[in-house]
Amino acid sequence: MHTRAAALLQLETDLRRGLERREFQLYYQPIVSLKTSAITGFEALIRWQHPQRGLVSPAEFIPVAEETGLIVPIGWWVLREACRQLSAWKIQFPEYQSLVMSINLSAKQFTQTNLVEEITEILRETNVPAQSLKLEITESVIMDNAEIATTMLFQLQSLGIQLSIDDFGTGYSSLAYLYRFPTHTLKIDRSFINKIDIDSEQFEIVRTIVTLAANLGMDVVAEGVETLKHLAQLKALNCGSGQGYLFSKPVDSQMAAKLLQEQNIVVDTIPI
Repeated sequence: MHTRAAALLQLETDLRRGLERREFQLYYQPIVSLKTSAITGFEALIRWQHPQRGLVSPAEFIPVAEETGLIVPIGWWVLREACRQLSAWKIQFPEYQSLVMSINLSAKQFTQTNLVEEITEILRETNVPAQSLKLEITESVIMDNAEIATTMLFQLQSLGIQLSIDDFGTGYSSLAYLYRFPTHTLKIDRSFINKIDIDSEQFEIVRTIVTLAANLGMDVVAEGVETLKHLAQLKALNCGSGQGYLFSKPVDSQMAAKLLQEQNIVVDTIPI
């Protein structure tokens, strides 16, 4: 217990220094239209290049950041940096004015009283249109306090920001609330996608989510699309968009720009 406590304390100290020394960087994973195979946006994913340990997995440092409250300043940095990058891409690639940046909001960040004001200021600073920003919030975070969450979601929607329920199906949604949330997108968790081609129950769950979203006027993004069979099944279900290693792993900003320039995510030409 002492060893673990010492390790956590050291990780917290390193996190604080890492934020000060700008050791974090963003990677971007494309989100692709399953109808056109075109990139419609990116999800911004944080990485930590530790000076001694090298690349530290988010699975290791995000829980510590959540526990210590450091997730809030880290979250603001992610939001500002991702919007800055999106603004730069829109200037570099005028044909991509509709490109959308998806960014995860942590539970602690979502409950900040100055959330709307801070996001408004970041959008102004970076000159990013509100409709080009999509905030991803897990269903469990929303349902922890549904009434307050609904009010916050409506405030964000009033700015023109798109809203997505992340990891849908893994939390505890109330369908009575779902239709009341001003959300634009349901993001299907990868755990439902990885066996969609061999597990009939998983296939039916995904079908139900896609149908539910269509009935509520929402878009659907499937996470964890890794094989051509996954793609074929999702297309058969009329799922709108996909994200996963079949299209591209998360890449740095330079490689993401290359993907936009070459638009070389063309999976329709590969026989299934």
